[in-house]
Amino acid sequence: MISRRRLLETTSRLSGLMLLSRRGAGAQAEVAQDRSLPPSIAALSSMRSRVQPISTAEREMRLARAQQLMTEYHIDAIALAGGTSLAYFSGVRWGNSERMFVAVIAAKGKPFCVCPSFEEERARELLNQGPLESADVLTWYEDESPYHLLAQGLQSRKIGSGTLGIEERTPFVFADSIGKASPGLRIVSATPVTAGCRMIKSAHELQLMMVANEATLAVYKAVYAALQPGMTQTQASELIDAGYARVGFRGEASVEVGPYSALPHGSASPQVIRENAVLMIDDGCLVEGYCSDITRTFVLGKASAKMNTVFEIVHGAQKAALEAAKPGVECQAVDAAARKVVTEAGYGPGYTYFTHRVGHGIGMDGHEWPYLVRGNALKLAPGMTFSDEPGVYIRGEFGIRLEDDMHITESGAELFTPQSPSLENPFS
Repeated sequence: MISRRRLLETTSRLSGLMLLSRRGAGAQAEVAQDRSLPPSIAALSSMRSRVQPISTAEREMRLARAQQLMTEYHIDAIALAGGTSLAYFSGVRWGNSERMFVAVIAAKGKPFCVCPSFEEERARELLNQGPLESADVLTWYEDESPYHLLAQGLQSRKIGSGTLGIEERTPFVFADSIGKASPGLRIVSATPVTAGCRMIKSAHELQLMMVANEATLAVYKAVYAALQPGMTQTQASELIDAGYARVGFRGEASVEVGPYSALPHGSASPQVIRENAVLMIDDGCLVEGYCSDITRTFVLGKASAKMNTVFEIVHGAQKAALEAAKPGVECQAVDAAARKVVTEAGYGPGYTYFTHRVGHGIGMDGHEWPYLVRGNALKLAPGMTFSDEPGVYIRGEFGIRLEDDMHITESGAELFTPQSPSLENPFS
């Protein structure tokens, strides 16, 4: 899952290698000849030829679905600030700042954007590449209020006193100020619309996620073959960076050793890989904006009997969650199936050792709706995608987590990648 633990942009390791990876096929061939790379890393090749971007026609279908859901939920329009949902519907990638930029999608009528005046040309350039090409762009100067401008845009569409859905990750100052500028407006969450669209993946989205997962597993396998006792976390991360540079996607992974693997999201403490110690690698890559999230836990050398026992418990819990996941089954039932295996094996009750939910939705965000957790009665449907990641964490000793991503089919669920066979043979 991207950017959960470290910012890729600040990674300077292998900067020359990353530069070469961006220069095209000729440079990649040059990298392959770099004798400083371990053979398993050098053997990786680009997977970019398998990738087709999301088209404008696909985004138009998403907008039509959003308008349908707005009608069902009695929402007159939704406001999308910079972030994943804006990119999902429009293809526009816009970072939020203190200056508000939003796209407003109405259930009926023409969309419009509210944009800083000096950003209009850039906004138009981005909008013209997708389905919001015809959207009105309302601009404001630095001494003017974008919130009143948005209110005017709504009033011109006769929904100034209607219901506006705000995307859930919109900065509070935007949502609060919109409400104050439009006292007659009813402000609600846009999540039923945005998540209602995004949590059901199309065949194309599933294909992009398949590539992301296969790329991550290929990199992990190559890194596993190159790891040696005595390497540091930094050296292991450099191998991971090199692997992703070879396959052609932006990715990252955390590396946790021994007792630090008992912390589900790891530690900032410097660590050295040791023979016969548990080693956990977690995270993934991005393919056309779609995420993978895979965890492999293994040992370089010989695993103890206790390690193997816990591995088998977690392996069984992952399989139980996969088998429980079917259309019509509540999300919480999938978590319960995995937790039952762990608890009956003596690592319960509740969150004592299995300290987190069994899975999260995944797509354009590493964590997104819906979630496989107790209390979530939402029923699974074909096209939903999740992580399947049970774990047992024994503080001060080690943790075992196995994570693969799965998608719901018409009759059950399938993993994008095969389960890990064992601690000493983590890749089938």
